[in-house]
Amino acid sequence: MPPGRGWRWVRLVVVAVVVVLLLRAFVVQSFSVPTGSMEPTIQPGDRLLADRLVRGPSVHRGDVVVFDGRVSFGNQTDGTTVDRALRGLASLVSIETGTDYVKRVIGLPGDHVVCCDTRGLLTVNGASVEEPYLFPGDAPSALTFDVTVPAGDIWVMGDHRSDSSDSRAYLGRPGGGMVRLDDVIGQATVRYWPLGRLGSLGGPGPLSTVVAPGAGH
Repeated sequence: MPPGRGWRWVRLVVVAVVVVLLLRAFVVQSFSVPTGSMEPTIQPGDRLLADRLVRGPSVHRGDVVVFDGRVSFGNQTDGTTVDRALRGLASLVSIETGTDYVKRVIGLPGDHVVCCDTRGLLTVNGASVEEPYLFPGDAPSALTFDVTVPAGDIWVMGDHRSDSSDSRAYLGRPGGGMVRLDDVIGQATVRYWPLGRLGSLGGPGPLSTVVAPGAGH
């Protein structure tokens, strides 16, 4: 192969690798789910793609999001500059660190989230919420709570409420179970493995099913 053609192939490979890394770092990232905390929406062993463009103010109630729980759920600090750099590098090459969680967003900054009303439903800002995505037979929550989500935070819960360590499990710790919006990696949008379950995870849940206060009481 002529030297000039060989270098062109090398350049193409380098460009392709850079494009893939940039996509993973800023557009989409792959995650595997080891537990059943989001059943039936997400099963153990599912592999998901997270849209990294859905972060901060782009997060909505009902979104299924992937977030780094090191600070919010691990009761740790952000770490040193070196720690943050290493986590950023791991994210760049799509290496899972063991501190990533996938949960559904129930409360946004400023929301008042309560469990439960007279029908056993969650309420968000005084409106009862139907949750068709819950694991069959599960109540919205066996633990009662009354929280107001601070600015910059979200309140998250798993769809398999009886088998999910989520915001409720950290109520008594610093931060009160809230997840920082800055720790959201992206919205889980697509399941690509196993092939038999290939497809979209659907759109927001609670907002589309809010019941007017007092309805049906």
